[in-house]
Amino acid sequence: MASKWMDVSVPLKTDMVHWPGDAAVRITQTKSLDRGDSATLSSVEMGSHSGTHMDAPAHFVRGGQTIDHLPLDAVIGRARVIAIRSSVCIGPKELAEHRIRRGERVLFRTRNSSRCWRDDSFVEDFVYISPDAARFLADRQVLLVGVDYLSVGAYKKDGRETHLALLGAGIWVIEGMNLSNVKPGPVDLICLPLKLLGAEGSPARVVVRPRSRS
Repeated sequence: MASKWMDVSVPLKTDMVHWPGDAAVRITQTKSLDRGDSATLSSVEMGSHSGTHMDAPAHFVRGGQTIDHLPLDAVIGRARVIAIRSSVCIGPKELAEHRIRRGERVLFRTRNSSRCWRDDSFVEDFVYISPDAARFLADRQVLLVGVDYLSVGAYKKDGRETHLALLGAGIWVIEGMNLSNVKPGPVDLICLPLKLLGAEGSPARVVVRPRSRS
């Protein structure tokens, strides 16, 4: 019997945690059947990097591809969930233990998943990908990188450098997943961002399904 799909997206809601300085999420019911309107209708306002989302190369690379040019092969297929021990950052030494191969889709489960989504306060000391680790992944020519908080790069240092190393190498990025209930190992992955014309990123729905190691 096939394993069930698991939704690793975080729910979008009004006043949820967001990157400092980005637009907040506002979901407002503008019409309601309960108020006598002909239909129920909502208005949604948010930044393109709200909740679980994708970064396109254009986010940090001038002239880079935008989210509407995302190749579906990058976000649909086999992936690998890698559990990270470090409580500070994902570094090249720990990555080397996992023998990451060219063309892989890798999702990193850190302590962020169980720690950072508890409430709507922004966590500054989340586990991030160090610039050296980002260059390691670029050298391995991975296809996709996913992390379990709002940025692949650190909050107050090296964030731009990490993004440039990944996006500049043509690596597509998923940010803001919650992998708490996903065991390390191979999974099937489906990630579909909105097709926002010319945008540098987009909210996304991400689901995974554990698979055998064969």
